[in-house]
Amino acid sequence: MSKTDPLSCESRTPFKSISGGVTAPSGFRAAAIDCGIKNPDVRRLDLTLIVSDHPTHTEAVFTTNQVKAACVRVSAQHMREPDIRAIIANSGNANACTGPRGIQDAKAMTKAAAEALGIRMRQVLVCSTGIIGMSMPIERILPQVAPLAGKLHAKGSDEAAQAIMTSDTRPKTFAIEVPCGGGSFRVGGIAKGAGMICPNMATMLCFITTDARVAKDEIKRAVRHAVDLSFNRITVDGDTSTNDTVIVMSNGQADTPLIRSGSEESRIFRCALHKVMLELAKMIVADGERVTKFVEIRVRNARTQDDARRVAEAVGKSLLVKCSFHGSDPNWGRIIHAVGYSGARLREELIDIYFGGLIACKGGLSTSTPISQLEKVVKEPRFTVTIDLNLGSAEHIVYTSDLSEEYVDFNASEYSAAIHAKRQRGLA
Repeated sequence: MSKTDPLSCESRTPFKSISGGVTAPSGFRAAAIDCGIKNPDVRRLDLTLIVSDHPTHTEAVFTTNQVKAACVRVSAQHMREPDIRAIIANSGNANACTGPRGIQDAKAMTKAAAEALGIRMRQVLVCSTGIIGMSMPIERILPQVAPLAGKLHAKGSDEAAQAIMTSDTRPKTFAIEVPCGGGSFRVGGIAKGAGMICPNMATMLCFITTDARVAKDEIKRAVRHAVDLSFNRITVDGDTSTNDTVIVMSNGQADTPLIRSGSEESRIFRCALHKVMLELAKMIVADGERVTKFVEIRVRNARTQDDARRVAEAVGKSLLVKCSFHGSDPNWGRIIHAVGYSGARLREELIDIYFGGLIACKGGLSTSTPISQLEKVVKEPRFTVTIDLNLGSAEHIVYTSDLSEEYVDFNASEYSAAIHAKRQRGLA
């Protein structure tokens, strides 16, 4: 295993899973409130606030989509502030493709949060998730920000996780405590995401907090490293959204040494951050819109790391492959054809393909493994597909899902349904 593998880290400095999500680390509070953002007639938590009571080093990674939501643009500007203290986030509306008004609304949300908390506007990051192309009902949000701030408490993570859900069927939260330098630190996170999930930042929001004392240059490197090994390795439907954001806040309240790049403490911290992000990333795939299978695509012995990534992503995003998964059909032919168009360097006569531990294709040809045994593997809700290129030593993993008829039905008319609902309420 590599030194960045969570299992390798756990064998040397065991992680302890704990409850508490983003409020598990010391000095963080959270809360959520109901604003009726998507539909004022349906009451649900849809606005959250996450706050550090102490100065932070904060790092963020935003969507690679060239069409960026207003909240992404505003938060990217605010990231120049050296001491981010809060995140305000909503579900039910993406505030994307909303023009100058969208920027004004995003700034208004940060201003309202700053005033309620007694901090500067640029110390607040803003995130939104929901339907693209619809104006934010800011008039329903701003009056609720001060009451929201008044609800902040040290066990508010579960509410926050619920408030950022859209098509998710369950909240996603994970936290750990990690021994380090004679003491310990905590890392906790919440995430949302179910559809429009693809590598290069899946369509999701993820907020992570830690009380570790981390040097600013190290947290930047650690976050990029952990994102590459987690959220950039998942795919549900091959789409990258306008709002994707990962934010990591470190307030240094743990009783541990300062974590600097290149130290043993930095290895431990990177493994811990990776562990939390990877667990949340897997939860996103497992809760993909109407999915029934969670599949790990493992490519090994590629000539280069880029070749391994190309193959894993091509197979993980193939609609034909995903349909086979849904039908519990061990069709290795669909897998090898995706390998072939991936752009990776390969030799057909060297390719081996396994379902679970059973070989279905050896040297590019069918094997004698009984189809009934292969079917048994792919009927499971979780299984692994291994593709051995036998050309080198590079490896890559992508986490993917099946593609169901229910997924198509679910995504067939989201925007039209929202517009009709607004018209019925006299808002469009």
